[in-house]
Amino acid sequence: MMSRLTAADDEPDAELGPFSSPEARATPWASASAVLGEAEVFWLSTVRPDGRPHVTPLLAAWSLGGLCFTTGGQERKARNLEHDPRCVLTTGTNALTGVDVVIEGVASLVDERSERERAVADLERKYGAHLTSPEGTWYRLGEAVIAGDVRLYRVAPAVGFAFGKLPVSSQTRYTWPSR
Repeated sequence: MMSRLTAADDEPDAELGPFSSPEARATPWASASAVLGEAEVFWLSTVRPDGRPHVTPLLAAWSLGGLCFTTGGQERKARNLEHDPRCVLTTGTNALTGVDVVIEGVASLVDERSERERAVADLERKYGAHLTSPEGTWYRLGEAVIAGDVRLYRVAPAVGFAFGKLPVSSQTRYTWPSR
């Protein structure tokens, strides 16, 4: 259930943050991207038009050079992103050990059919039977995304963070070249 970044993806610059333990080292992007590839649940944070925050769990996979996820057009997250496409995706261990990863960026709709097909293939590779089996919770979601019946968003990463936890705490900041 792992989605790997390809060599064509831009490698971000990594810098160890000031709130790290003295013996900490920056988390390599390869390690952070492995967390993204293995994570089953992500938390999407958006802002409502009136300024109140909104957070919701969802499936996501690294594809098309960013994190991709789906939603219905009338769902709160879609309405929020129409108003303000800036958002944050968070995932990790939900424990005091391991690594949590945060990706901040701008969400955009993926309109081109070939890109939707590629993202669906990456989502199906990652989530397997959940998306591809008739017994799967989200069976046929891929078909709906490709047909354009379900929205597909891509979050272009602007900045990211890896938070290493016990036994050594670290805060690594990733920045991507301008696209």
